[in-house]
Amino acid sequence: MDLSVTPNDADQVAAAILSWYDQHGRKSLPWQQNRTAYKVWLSEVMLQQTQVNTVIPYFENFITRFPDVQTLAAAGIDEVLHLWTGLGYYARARNLHKCAQVVTDKYKGEFPEDPELLEALPGIGRSTAAAIAAQAYNKRAAILDGNVKRFLARLHCVPGWPGQGNTLKALWRLAEHYTPQQRCQAYTQAVMDIGALVCTRRNPKCDQCPAERWCAARLTASQHDFPHSKPKKTNPVRQSTLYMLYVPNSGYLLLQRPPTGIWGGLWSLPDAKEIKNLLGQLPETEEKQHLEHKFSHFTLQAEIHLCTLNTQQNKPLSLNIREQGQRWYNPEQPDNIGLPGPIHKLLHALRT
Repeated sequence: MDLSVTPNDADQVAAAILSWYDQHGRKSLPWQQNRTAYKVWLSEVMLQQTQVNTVIPYFENFITRFPDVQTLAAAGIDEVLHLWTGLGYYARARNLHKCAQVVTDKYKGEFPEDPELLEALPGIGRSTAAAIAAQAYNKRAAILDGNVKRFLARLHCVPGWPGQGNTLKALWRLAEHYTPQQRCQAYTQAVMDIGALVCTRRNPKCDQCPAERWCAARLTASQHDFPHSKPKKTNPVRQSTLYMLYVPNSGYLLLQRPPTGIWGGLWSLPDAKEIKNLLGQLPETEEKQHLEHKFSHFTLQAEIHLCTLNTQQNKPLSLNIREQGQRWYNPEQPDNIGLPGPIHKLLHALRT
């Protein structure tokens, strides 16, 4: 890895990046219009692990329903999770809600400008804090999202997977080195855009890159060798049995998951143990389906049992359904609640 760069080199690279941004950078994204710290924060959280085109409709729905941080803080977590359905990584939505409450209560609805104070808020890491400071307040703060990591790793042929400690430290040093003193708002957007549009994971458009003349990977024709891939591992498979209990004129039984863990706080189908606790026994299965869903660290394989309960069988549920954490769900008249994406698809594929 060649880190023998001088401040003049950094100035030249930053100037080239800013010149490229003025001509080619993205300036019409929804969160860039009437820019506020709230919009920047919301977009940055949504963009974690998610592409821009996927995020845009979710962002627009959120801004329509929650036009400011106070409105989001006052909302119920169910409605927040409902609007998040399909984006995945639901801990982001739970932290989003917590963060909105802290900003409202502690900072009177105004996000702080200091990156260290921002980083102390729920769900905000170092790069997200820097993005808010730079994008909303034009503060000098270095960002390092996935796109920037790829760009810098190629620029200096940084060895290793970016998630590894030493590699990450090297990338942060480079991010700090190249971040200019002026026009930080434009520069941070520019390096994200270059990673997303030019220095792409596959088939990078090196001839369009403003940093081509300085790029070590380009000079050695090793663009596809950097950054190194995450070490492969075989994710374990977890088996589960879930029940779709249908009661005419009521809908399907859903239980709310615990606030932390997989699908935390979302409404999902009960498993066999929960059904036994509610009914005393397992009902007769009319049909079976299979569901497979890949999480970041394991794969869920679930056998889905479809069952219809008659009035007699439904009596225990009629007595218990008002208990907290249980509800009926009618796909024809859906409630605004948080559902895991796979469960939402499953329920709405079986509309009555």
